[in-house]
Amino acid sequence: MPTNVVMPQMGESIAEGTIVRWIKKVGDEVDRDEPLFEISTDKVDAEIPSPAAGRLAEIRVKEGETVPVNSVVAVIGAAGEVVPQAPASTPETTPTPETVPAASVSTTAAPTAGRDDPAEADTEGTDEAHRQKSSPLVRRIAREHNVDITKIQGTGINGRVTKQDILGFIETGGAAPAAAADRSTSTPISMPAPGPVYRPGENVHVVPMSVMRKKIAEHMVLSAHTSPHVYSVYEVNFGRVSSLREKKKAEFEAAGAKLTVTAFIAKVVVDALRQFPDVNASIDGTNIVYKKDINLGIAVALENGLIVPVIRNADERNLLGLSRAINDVAARARSKKLNPEEVQGGTFTITNPGIFGALYGLPLINQPQVAILGVGAIEKRAVVIDDAIAIKPMCHLTLGYDHRLIDGAQGGRFLAFVKERLEGFDEAWL
Repeated sequence: MPTNVVMPQMGESIAEGTIVRWIKKVGDEVDRDEPLFEISTDKVDAEIPSPAAGRLAEIRVKEGETVPVNSVVAVIGAAGEVVPQAPASTPETTPTPETVPAASVSTTAAPTAGRDDPAEADTEGTDEAHRQKSSPLVRRIAREHNVDITKIQGTGINGRVTKQDILGFIETGGAAPAAAADRSTSTPISMPAPGPVYRPGENVHVVPMSVMRKKIAEHMVLSAHTSPHVYSVYEVNFGRVSSLREKKKAEFEAAGAKLTVTAFIAKVVVDALRQFPDVNASIDGTNIVYKKDINLGIAVALENGLIVPVIRNADERNLLGLSRAINDVAARARSKKLNPEEVQGGTFTITNPGIFGALYGLPLINQPQVAILGVGAIEKRAVVIDDAIAIKPMCHLTLGYDHRLIDGAQGGRFLAFVKERLEGFDEAWL
């Protein structure tokens, strides 16, 4: 009996997925749980395993196509079995015994780009004749930019208004900032249209963005539109951290964890977030949402993008526990073995452009968070200590924060706390 392979639903808020690559070809033998194809969704990239053993008899969705969840994308048949060809895939809301969704999935997140509100499910308002289908994220953007969603032509499933739809509407001048909506006497500012990116005959090579890159771009545009970014930069002496790391790294390796500078920073940051709850919060309209849990996002660079796996309840872990967690999520992120929930729900993010040699970075906030810490390169530099010149491993830490909630004084106090703790890291905190 042939087995239908369907587009899995990678979380409640996922409505569709894009086939990025077929790992197997028609006619190939496959084992159960062997990677069959790769998909990309609003939140995650994933390798989808085969739901059954057999021969890949038919591929119904081509690479690059986007289809709703529960659509049949392929058929697995037994060896030698003839499978009747079928038309293009259609949504199957209730799988039959012959329609087996992939139950075990290996995933990585498209940061970010795909970090939307936790319950991004399609909903319809009370006036079904006039309200467009949209997600909580889209409705939040609409509120902030004074956009009437019913005026937007949705391109998603069943006319759903997507992030791309509303951001494109805003970019083309379809919305005025909400703050300006009440000032009827204000004179609108006309922004010049950008010139062409290239002209006919120019020596260029044009390629489409990958799905992950498009998601990252969307998320970054959203962040820039949402938060007025402010940055503070502190220089930190990592001499104490370096000496403790050298002293303890063999002990940590024996316990199954690689002790990194990131783990020290993470330990201090979670302590700072307890002291400064505004930094571990989100903004919902005119309300401040204080997060009682500290879920720490650790940005991980991939060959074709960036993902931010989340360490939940990070403040409940000691340095060894944080080291193990950071090593684990980074390794599984690079091997596409994260679960969807492991890239959602972060309350604060640490990113490290310093590993590529950057002196410091000015990262964009990972919405809906209100702050992000950028870690620069650790380099030995001549510094003045007690009126004497010394050579110390120095590093610039950058805090990017949402000026709607966090002022310069608060951001400075947060960084000063982190600096003090790192420069005087107590061995008892291990």
